[in-house]
Amino acid sequence: MNAVIIHGTLGTPRGNWFPWLTGELTARGVTVVCPAFPTPENQSLEQWFSTFETSVGLAQLTEDSLLIGHSCGATFALRLVERLSSRIRGLFLVAGVIEPLGIPEYDSLNASFIARPFEWDKIRSNCRHIQVYHSPNDPYVPLDQGQRIAEALGAPLREIAGGGHLNAEFGYTSFRQLSIDVGALIGD
Repeated sequence: MNAVIIHGTLGTPRGNWFPWLTGELTARGVTVVCPAFPTPENQSLEQWFSTFETSVGLAQLTEDSLLIGHSCGATFALRLVERLSSRIRGLFLVAGVIEPLGIPEYDSLNASFIARPFEWDKIRSNCRHIQVYHSPNDPYVPLDQGQRIAEALGAPLREIAGGGHLNAEFGYTSFRQLSIDVGALIGD
């Protein structure tokens, strides 16, 4: 079993709950990769695809793979799944972005990720399990974006009360519910 954790715009693999979840999954025997994607300098969908291919490789995503993305990292995970020719075990989308936020700095950095419509049917068919997480008080990505992702994918949405952007700024240096849900999928 392998997992890829994908940070978002202005993020790093060492931020938020990523190191904690890496430890949790590694302890369960999962091989975890958390690549460092270029941000803000050189941030674009194509640059992130290039970084992913170098650090992981699309061919490594199989029926035994999990993709876990936060914010624009969730958006990138959707774009990765669109490119697959086979299914992955699970897709976990945390505070995902599917349209402009009305925050110029982020909108310019995220633009290439959301420039074209998502292939929702292909994404759904390429994932055995999908789970969406969002907080009603996210100050960056409105809850309706999470609701629309969940609806488009026919996936459950966990609304995390008081979670903000589900990042360290809001106390999320660990994310117990995500760990529980991943554990249930991998058979703990």
